[in-house]
Amino acid sequence: MDLWDPDDSFEDMAERFLRSQAVLVASAVLAVASMFLVPPSWDYVDYIDVRTLCILFCFMAVVAGLKKCNVFKILAQRILGGDRSVRVLCLLLVLLPFFCAMFITNDVALITFVPFAVLVLRLAQRSDLIIPVVVLQTVAAILGSMSIPFGNAQNLYISSNYGLGMGEFFSVMLPITLVGLVVVVVLSLRFGSERVSIEFDKTYILKHRGLLAACLVLFALCVATVLRWVPYQATLVVTVAAILIVRPKTLLKVDYGLLLTMAFMFVFAGNMAQIDAVRQVFGDLMAWDPTVTAMALSQVTSNMPASVLLSEFTTDWQGLLAGIGVGGFGTPMASMASVVSLRIYMREQRDGPGRYLRHYTLVNILMLLVLAPLAVVLT
Repeated sequence: MDLWDPDDSFEDMAERFLRSQAVLVASAVLAVASMFLVPPSWDYVDYIDVRTLCILFCFMAVVAGLKKCNVFKILAQRILGGDRSVRVLCLLLVLLPFFCAMFITNDVALITFVPFAVLVLRLAQRSDLIIPVVVLQTVAAILGSMSIPFGNAQNLYISSNYGLGMGEFFSVMLPITLVGLVVVVVLSLRFGSERVSIEFDKTYILKHRGLLAACLVLFALCVATVLRWVPYQATLVVTVAAILIVRPKTLLKVDYGLLLTMAFMFVFAGNMAQIDAVRQVFGDLMAWDPTVTAMALSQVTSNMPASVLLSEFTTDWQGLLAGIGVGGFGTPMASMASVVSLRIYMREQRDGPGRYLRHYTLVNILMLLVLAPLAVVLT
């Protein structure tokens, strides 16, 4: 159903917008409320992580192009053709974002594989598994991205700020990642061993080969940008120009609401960091226990802004690194990846956030119960 159906009343359209864009509305309310505490100024410009938003836009544009070429539908056919075990199918869907998030960030891995999972499970006639699988994909992507220095923005920042080598980084994060992966695999194998037989009504073929070639090149360029081999400004210009030349309508498929949601969250987190009383409190807390403090702050500001703020108050990089990593689990705000999955789920399912958030909360509480004590012991 179209969000803006001309036959509906304004109240109906407003209700449907609030239901489908609940995360965007909530982030906007938080950002505006924080402005009463920290009046708008030119400092707001520094709040926004422009690099992250630009890279995310480029990846979303590339993924939209690949979807237009039927890449994911063809992949789904090859995975599901014939008899498949539901248990193995769900495990593969969860492990895909885990490994890919190491190299393309958790946000982009979820943008790529959450819609794919929804498509696959619908074709398997197991729509009842969409919520648990998407939740586990989100947890797996957060886990995978925190496992290497360039897996996400906060890892890059902490590694650069403290001059960490690969060995130092892995000494803290590898044990946490391995234990977390065991939990994710166990949860992914609980869906039963029954088999599903899939027969497709038609065989999808590759379309728009020129767009496909351009997207493959652009995808490699985006990955190089994540690794800081290419300036993000150049990647943004090349991506927009290439898609405008090959197939301009692809840019209309980018989830601009997600970009706006992230911008609002950056403003909220930035304003919180400007309040003297808040800074004093966190300075004292970091002196007490940086790991616990990082995990706690991440729950309300997300772990990326928390890493920037808290690094000013400690030289204990082990505690900060472990706390920020594990702090990505918990509330939906703890990691931007959680917002990505929730928005995609609501868009794909045309459903409210209630059932999804209940399942998400239970799984994330479990992850915190397992990983938080481990993080404290290691640091």
